[in-house]
Amino acid sequence: MKVICELSGIIDYRRPVQGITDIKNAGFEQVAVSLNYLYKNETEFSADHQSFSEDYKSFIGKSRRENIHISVFRVPRIIYDIHQAVLFKIRQKAAVEAIKLCGEAGGQYVIVPPAFEEASGIKAWQMNRDYYLNLAKSACENNVMILIENQYKNYNGHMVRGIWSDAGEAAEWLDKLNELMGEERFGFCMNTGTCSLCGQDMHDFAASLGSRIKVVVLRDCDGHNEASMLPFTAVSRGQTQTDWLSLIRGLREICFDGGLILDIRDTVAAFSPLLRPQLLSFAKATVEYIRWQIEIEHSLKKYKSIVLFGAGNMCRNYMKCYGEKYPPLFTCDNNKELWGTNFCGLEVKPPEALRKIPSDCGIFICNIYYREIEKQLRDMGIENNIEFFNDEYMPSFHFDRLKRM
Repeated sequence: MKVICELSGIIDYRRPVQGITDIKNAGFEQVAVSLNYLYKNETEFSADHQSFSEDYKSFIGKSRRENIHISVFRVPRIIYDIHQAVLFKIRQKAAVEAIKLCGEAGGQYVIVPPAFEEASGIKAWQMNRDYYLNLAKSACENNVMILIENQYKNYNGHMVRGIWSDAGEAAEWLDKLNELMGEERFGFCMNTGTCSLCGQDMHDFAASLGSRIKVVVLRDCDGHNEASMLPFTAVSRGQTQTDWLSLIRGLREICFDGGLILDIRDTVAAFSPLLRPQLLSFAKATVEYIRWQIEIEHSLKKYKSIVLFGAGNMCRNYMKCYGEKYPPLFTCDNNKELWGTNFCGLEVKPPEALRKIPSDCGIFICNIYYREIEKQLRDMGIENNIEFFNDEYMPSFHFDRLKRM
């Protein structure tokens, strides 16, 4: 699964060296580029359009030299109260430009908003079909895939579902477009911020689209106002406003293996540029955590056998969700009173028992004191691979918590 950094708010394309350095030092290797700089105003490309285009091409070259791969281009969503014919030309020109630049950069996807988004149902399909099929010709020439993205509408200050916010309808559209092309030239970009604004269940959304989802834009918001914030930072009374549980469960269920695009432009804007290196490093750690949660079964599959460390709530949730599919040999605990007892069908042994397990057996810590326990085991001379197990985003939970002193 690729981790991709959206560059909006981070990179100055005329002087990109500092931004590229910050991104590289944070550990990002894949980036997404938005072409929002190509516009002078709501009705036309910038008069300096050629200069901006050259800036992008120069940035592509600098990125390559730093081993930063541009894998996704995004065509900005332009919503202005102007004549539809003028708006169509702007959007079409921007999309063609993005596809061309994506091909030159060796990118994989171009996210293209609809040319006609006010329509709905069969009318929306009819109005946008030819637009996308025409763009597909350029996409074939440049060896890139076009992604459509779920949209919202602003209705008297309220965010409501727009075109492609119905996952079933979007799936039908994609299948028809690919059928007409005779190949898979179209895919889907799932935007978590849009799902939140529209009050959608992201588990059901992901499940309906399945493998059609090629990238997921990770951005937080309060569910009422448009924003692109770092995941887990839109908080009220200690609770996140985005349903990350639903998203992670849904992507895990469909075995998602595409790209995670981190869009944090508003968070970046709120921080001093002096703090940007630290912010980007933390942002990288955050999206890696989300990826780890989605791929949690991957770490379990790596080992012929596993043992657990911990005989409490987290161990119990492990056994409920994965005990049958990935049965542990036993579990350990530091509580001497539990040694020799049975917990959820597992014998509870002292940590010393880990000295006798096979070298290819993985140890999964099922306790929130991860780093403390890991150090304990390393100090004991345990050389097996040690993994962390976490039950925050499991398919199901035990809601009755065990209470132990």
